[in-house]
Amino acid sequence: MLGSLLLGSSKVDPVKFTNFLNQNAQQGWAVITMEKDIRRMLLFWKREAYVVVLEREK
Repeated sequence: MLGSLLLGSSKVDPVKFTNFLNQNAQQGWAVITMEKDIRRMLLFWKREAYVVVLEREK
């Protein structure tokens, strides 16, 4: 919320998000589902988030 108030919006950095997913893929994790969530806050700002479900065989 602070990022939204100070910067006008909070967005996911696509480079960092891609690196995160690639690092987990190297460890055997696979993305099962992904959902993007954008919510308005206090009528002026918005926040972006992702919910990612990963799985890996043991």
